[in-house]
This record gives sequence, structure tokens and C-alpha cells, in this order.
Amino acid sequence: MGRFTFSEEGAIDKSRIVSRWRTRLHEIIFEAETPAGKAFDTVLLLLILASVLTVFLDSVGSFRARHGTVLLYLEWFFTIAFSIEFIARIIAIGKPLRYVFSFYGLVDLSSILPTYLSVILPGSQFLLVIRALRLIRIFRIFKLTRYLTEGAALIQALRASRYKITVFLGTVATCVIVMGTLMYLIEGERNGFTSIPRSIYWAIVTMTTVGYGDIAPRTVIGQTLASLIMIIGYGIIAVPTGIVTSELAAIRHKTEISTRACPECGAQGHDPDAAHCKHCGGRL
Repeated sequence: MGRFTFSEEGAIDKSRIVSRWRTRLHEIIFEAETPAGKAFDTVLLLLILASVLTVFLDSVGSFRARHGTVLLYLEWFFTIAFSIEFIARIIAIGKPLRYVFSFYGLVDLSSILPTYLSVILPGSQFLLVIRALRLIRIFRIFKLTRYLTEGAALIQALRASRYKITVFLGTVATCVIVMGTLMYLIEGERNGFTSIPRSIYWAIVTMTTVGYGDIAPRTVIGQTLASLIMIIGYGIIAVPTGIVTSELAAIRHKTEISTRACPECGAQGHDPDAAHCKHCGGRL
């Protein structure tokens, strides 16, 4: 009985040590309020910037010809460093799968996979520019909760206006299909409108006021229709902006959000007075 009690107490002490160690690791990796957490994120951002710069330089043929070996070593150094960091993030939270399949988790994972894939698929390492997305962690480092709050308000406005924007895009799609088909019938193949899809492409380019000039109507009727599409295009540009702006104006009560990360799933964006994570229910 005495041996069992001693063993049980030893297991409890070991569990407490592991728990304290994981809590400390979580504070360093996921939190930005502590000096250690801020230092970790600062170093991480510098590594991200350096790795993205390495990818940019690797795409320059003359530079790659002279320093290709150094760039390769740097690429693998950054990849191994980010792989260790990714594994540490998984260890530091209670529900690893929630983090892996979260936005930040997928971005972190996609920032290291291209280098490993380049062994099988040469050229895929240029996808490492995805690491630039990780720079959004800078908001946590400098505790720019005001920007996080405004970002949350913008996301809320976009979600609220998604149905209106969907209807608007459907209307625009119908319009360009009709206008493109009419232009195909008016101009025909002899004037460059060789098919309905190509005519629809012209209608999209014209309506969005891009105007590449690779196709142009030559008949009076066609030019008149083109003028109408151009005028409609100027009016259409303002519609999505107006929809989102009206939704932003409707958001009157803005709540501050915290930079804390859930120790269970790693989710962020909680209310300052929140006691539990709104994603997994874990205690903050």
C-alpha cells in the first residue's frame, strides 16, 4: 500500500510538472502580454521577414546563380526552425487538432510544407511566400487591440452583407452574359468576337473599366452598346462599397477584444472579461 501511494504521489507530481511546463510554453508561444512572449514573437517575425526575403532573392536568376547554395541552406534553416515552432505550438495546447485546422494553424503548416514538397516537386518552394501571412501576428506583439477590434467590426460587416453582395454579383454575372451575347450577335467573328465566352470576357473587362483593348467593337451599334456597358460599370463599382459601408454604420456598439489565446485550441479574439473560450469552451 505504501509503495502504491508513493508511486501515485510521484505520478501526480510529474503531472503537475508537465502541466506547469506546458503552461509556461503556452505563455511564451501564444501570449504577447509577457516579456518572454513578446520576445518570442519578435524573433519569430524577424525570421519570417528573413525567410520571405530569401524566397524573393531566390526568384532572381542572377542572384540565385551566384548565391544559390547559401539560399538553399537558409531555406532549410528557416523551414526546420518553423517546423520546431509548429510542433511546440501543438504541444503547448490541450486540443492540438483544433489548432492545426484553425486559420493560424493552416497558415503555419502551409509555411513549412513547400520546402519538403520541393524535394519531390521542384519549384514548389516559391509557395513559401505564404509565410508573409504570418506577419499578422504583429498585432499581438504591440497589443494593437484597437486594430483587432476594427478588424472584427469589418469582418462582422462583411458577414452581414454577404447575401446582398451575393445577389449583386449574380446580377452582374447575368448582365455580362446578356451584354456579351448581344455583342457577339452584333459584331460577330469578323470583328474579333469569335465566340460567346470571348464576348463575355470583353463585357467583363469593359464593365470593370479595365479596358485591355485586345477586342473592340467596330460597328456603330456595337460601340453604342459598349458605351452603355461603360456607364453601367461606373455605377456598379460603387454598389459593393455602399453595401459594406451601410453595414459598418449599423455596427454602433464596438467591443474591445483581448489578445489572449485559448490554452486548449489556440483561438484568439476573446472579450476582455471572457472566462472561457467561445470556440471550444476551454478556460482562459
